[in-house]
Amino acid sequence: MSVHAFGVEGVIVRAALAVVFLLAPGAAAPADGGYGAPPPDLPARLDRLVKAYPDFIAGHDGTFVTLRSGVKFPISDGRSGKSFDALLEHPDIDDMFYAVYPAGTAPAAPPKNFDPGRVRYEPLFVAMYGDCHKGETEPHLRAVAWLPRHNGGAVRITTVNGVDKALEAVSRDLDTLPDDLIKYLRPSAGTYNCRDIAGSTARSMHAYGAAIDVNTAHSDYWRWAGGHGDIRWRNRIPWQIVRIFERHGFIWGGNWYHFDTMHFEYRPELLPRAQAPRQTRGPMTGYVLSPRGAAQT
Repeated sequence: MSVHAFGVEGVIVRAALAVVFLLAPGAAAPADGGYGAPPPDLPARLDRLVKAYPDFIAGHDGTFVTLRSGVKFPISDGRSGKSFDALLEHPDIDDMFYAVYPAGTAPAAPPKNFDPGRVRYEPLFVAMYGDCHKGETEPHLRAVAWLPRHNGGAVRITTVNGVDKALEAVSRDLDTLPDDLIKYLRPSAGTYNCRDIAGSTARSMHAYGAAIDVNTAHSDYWRWAGGHGDIRWRNRIPWQIVRIFERHGFIWGGNWYHFDTMHFEYRPELLPRAQAPRQTRGPMTGYVLSPRGAAQT
């Protein structure tokens, strides 16, 4: 089953997104060296960030994001002329919002360097999920049944921010899909892996135990496709699967120009109405939202 069947709708949506992406301050620049300016709706994006991780983030004041521990992270590093590689390797907090994640749209080819969610401010994620190189992440991992109705086994995922509960909800919903869609999901290609993104010094979301890769046999990845010059987007993951993940706080790597269609990561701050129930102690109870090898992102 190919989502290319949804091409007309997808192309229209992506064309509109491309206009916003190219013209909005802090979005994309047509030439390398123009990234880093804050998006015009940054306060709203920061509000969403606070609501998405209430057990860790206390608030923001326009200059700093303040954690409940008292640690403060600057929102901006003052740099607005970054190359795209610098945006990925050395982002500040506002760089995470340089492109709007297209939740709910039909999958289609994104504009160049449109990678919403692929930019991550590492100190914030380390503060929440721990540094795997220091042994801080693994103690928070829990085995979650993956597609139990279809004998999918179990995967290890972090309990921080209720990611384990969110993935359980994803698994329950996916388990109700028609049998012909299960082949895209089983076996899982992995969750926790203490590593950097391939070809990068930036840490993968797998290093925090907050991402899952689905079956590589039916997935596409930009580096497998060559990864040189202009990238030709490819995808075989059905839209029904993507919608279920998004509903529970996960974004999809297939929405990136540098596509990774097997990859889903927990990033509720990038999705509409991102808000999770508060807990004063321990992991949150859930998330509320209406032979190539594993993924490299």
